[in-house]
Amino acid sequence: MHPFVINAVAPTRICDVGGWTDTHFSKYGAVFNVAIYPYVEVQVHPMAPGESDGRLIVSTENYGTSYTLDPDNIVYDKHPLIEAAIKCMALPQDLALRINVFSYAPPGASMGTSAAVSVALIGALDALTGKKLAPHAIATLAHSIETKELGLECGVQDQLASAYGGINLIEISDFPKATIAPIAITDAIWWELEHRLVLTYIGKPHQSSEIHKMVIAGLGATPHKDQRIERLRQLAHQARPALQAGNFIELGRIFDENTAVQRSLHKNLVCDAFEDIISVAGNYQALGCKVNGAGGDGGSIAILTDGDMSKKREMQKVLDQKGYLTLPVYLSRRGLRVWKSISTTPVNNK
Repeated sequence: MHPFVINAVAPTRICDVGGWTDTHFSKYGAVFNVAIYPYVEVQVHPMAPGESDGRLIVSTENYGTSYTLDPDNIVYDKHPLIEAAIKCMALPQDLALRINVFSYAPPGASMGTSAAVSVALIGALDALTGKKLAPHAIATLAHSIETKELGLECGVQDQLASAYGGINLIEISDFPKATIAPIAITDAIWWELEHRLVLTYIGKPHQSSEIHKMVIAGLGATPHKDQRIERLRQLAHQARPALQAGNFIELGRIFDENTAVQRSLHKNLVCDAFEDIISVAGNYQALGCKVNGAGGDGGSIAILTDGDMSKKREMQKVLDQKGYLTLPVYLSRRGLRVWKSISTTPVNNK
């Protein structure tokens, strides 16, 4: 057994105002988003060759799978995103590895979970190889893996949010080129936002790449000029001063309008379950609701409550009784974190 374990955690994100403008068909845009825990966790256990039945073992706790890979001949089979990230990192020939991947967010929750998996895995393997990639380089590589290596539709905001953490305004000047500007707020506003948010998973995953294709098909020959896309860009810029001022009424209005624009992009982006949750939130005087990510028939929604905590808890009970899952939310001041720890538990994979 090798004497150390490499650990990596990367946050997910919600409240992505301006999402859809960080895509190739938008060409340029802006996204306001909030990095949060639940996060993704990756552990890399180095082993001496011959210590296990395979040179590379991948375990995905959320799916209950564990399998071996040939690092010299990786086929995208069981978990293409994980397998592609491993392929794109040069692994040491003198080590066998056991890689464990776990997400505290449900898979397909429209919270940028797949991007967080890529960022955490790349960060862990980067530490193993000693390259010391910067956060922006890790985010860029993670995005390239989804789009160029796997051919998926994917914006750039998720990887950047996961790599950097915090609350940010991401400016896309010429896709996929992007800059990230942290939004400075007081501790009181930070704590209040965290206190007010309710994150609700509707109980089934979504496939964002397929949803992207539906929206693209309906935007015509010049989607970057569509007024709905332009309105999303504007809303992202409006969210920053609203939050900095602690104007939660205005921020809630922005959330609602962004969701309305999503709804107008395609009728399937805000499904009946989301409409039901929005209706419940309205009964409890919530200030606004943002369908996270691309939207669709699965995923999650962020609710900005009015600050009455007893009312918030009553609303959560109603949502849980309806079969939805409310998830704990903690805002993440940090992005990707990678460290080595001493291995104290022997692992026997024979």
